[in-house]
Amino acid sequence: MSVAQSVEQGTPAGVMPVSQTAASPAQASAAPVGPRVDYRTEPSRYKHWKLTFDGPVATLGVDIAEDGGIREGYKLKLNSYDLGVDIELHDAIQRIRFEHPEVRTVVVTSLKDRVFCSGANIFMLGLSSHAWKVNFCKFTNETRNGLEDSSRHSGIKFLAAVNGACAGGGYEMALACDEIYLVDDRSSSVALPEVPLLGVLPGTGGLTRVTDKRKVRHDRADIFCTIVEGVRGERAKQWRLVDEVVKPNVFKQTVQARALELAAQSDRPAGAKGVTLTRVERQDREDGIGYATVDVTIDRTKRTATFTAKAPSGNQPADIDAIVAAGANWWPLQFARELDDAILSMRTNELDIGTWIFKTEGDARALLAADATLLQHKEHWFVRETIGMLRRTLARIDVSSRSLFALIEPGSCFAGTFAELAFATDRTYMAALPGNEDEEPAITLSDVNFGLYPMITGQSRIGRRFYDETGPMQAAREQTGKPVKAVEAERLGLVTASPDDIDWADEIRIAIEERAAMSPDALTGLEANLRFNGPETMNTRIFGRLSAWQNWIFNRPNAVGEKGALKVYGKGSKAQFDLNRV
Repeated sequence: MSVAQSVEQGTPAGVMPVSQTAASPAQASAAPVGPRVDYRTEPSRYKHWKLTFDGPVATLGVDIAEDGGIREGYKLKLNSYDLGVDIELHDAIQRIRFEHPEVRTVVVTSLKDRVFCSGANIFMLGLSSHAWKVNFCKFTNETRNGLEDSSRHSGIKFLAAVNGACAGGGYEMALACDEIYLVDDRSSSVALPEVPLLGVLPGTGGLTRVTDKRKVRHDRADIFCTIVEGVRGERAKQWRLVDEVVKPNVFKQTVQARALELAAQSDRPAGAKGVTLTRVERQDREDGIGYATVDVTIDRTKRTATFTAKAPSGNQPADIDAIVAAGANWWPLQFARELDDAILSMRTNELDIGTWIFKTEGDARALLAADATLLQHKEHWFVRETIGMLRRTLARIDVSSRSLFALIEPGSCFAGTFAELAFATDRTYMAALPGNEDEEPAITLSDVNFGLYPMITGQSRIGRRFYDETGPMQAAREQTGKPVKAVEAERLGLVTASPDDIDWADEIRIAIEERAAMSPDALTGLEANLRFNGPETMNTRIFGRLSAWQNWIFNRPNAVGEKGALKVYGKGSKAQFDLNRV
């Protein structure tokens, strides 16, 4: 996620003149001053991307506005990017998924001469707090992973047409595509120069995709990641850093021909009408955020946020024509989009709120009926995309650096899709009401809990819970469709504990207060390790390296000290390193 060399005279890309770089030590230690981040956007508001369509092929042209940073204090030179650029990219991919079912291939290319993308803006990173940097990297990771998710599940292939210098986060964006075509103009190259230039790592999946995805030999990867100038031409192809190198005079035609070949492999419906993604409506309050299907209430004294998910109400469409007609207002999609916005907003704008508590309300029968509709029509392109949105949104919970509790209380609706919220948490408490079974809450499993929404490990959350062991998994499956009360739920391992009504308030209060008293840093490491106890995948390694390696390196003086590489970059002085190996 770095800035690489400039295409002009060897000056590093994204570097502003020295007179523009200026961040004092005091400024550098604080997050850039600015308004709360809003992740909602749409194409008419884009500053950095141009989205065009030609039958089955869409083109995402990156043309980053220098003065269009999401915060003040830096310029986005040479197609270097910040969080605002990735917010637009995320939105553009969503638009392609839902609004353009005819699109089967997306070409990602640059609209600037001689530069594809030079990565994350260094001066933005230098001005940013540690939390801002890590959250920025996490959202960028999720956006890159989203391209691969679309390729795997949605029939949309991505082709990076690298038509200029491509470095750091720019190359990581290309790596997230299915194929990379590099123009062979004797200057365009691919590079991951974070280690030699900045003393940090390619933190949005660069290291992992080079080895796990592109299968670059480890000795070549070692050279590649420790040189500034990158690799170009036939050598880049021989090392598997790109798929093809193409002469400039036939580059566009070759890319278009390959895009059409990839499109021919897809099952996306050429004649289907898309579904418009209308603006996510919300009410911002001092103590939280309100949506139609989700409410977030913040208790700043306790440093908690309570997410209440609301089951569908009223008549819900069951046949596919009515579902498509409902569009963005179809409950499963509306819920996925609103929960997604809530998670992103809380992550970025409420750093002191360390514990997220998940509650639910509504009619379990209505929720289970919605699940049944999803499963019945899961092969239809629009339902498939909605399931994908739910899958990716739930995965955001898994990788959020917050303590996660679920409270199953009277009036709760932890059924089917909402049961995933309970299984995503670190602990689930369920109220037992001896002698009052009519009021006692239940947890109800449906078929969606056994693989429709896999984690980034590829496991279901209930599978992660039980390590996919046959006995407990079979016992859980036998309860599908049955409301399971507290004592039985604890016996089956579906919940952590089931305090009775006498002990409930004290047990929950103590658990939350204990959590708030612990080191947030230690908890972030603990939670990330315990949540991903299953098989290693490329994505778990990407997030694991972000949580551990990059989190640590971003705090070390070799990177962010006054003489660290990230702080002196572009100022004409050389980084001074503590040479002790730790």
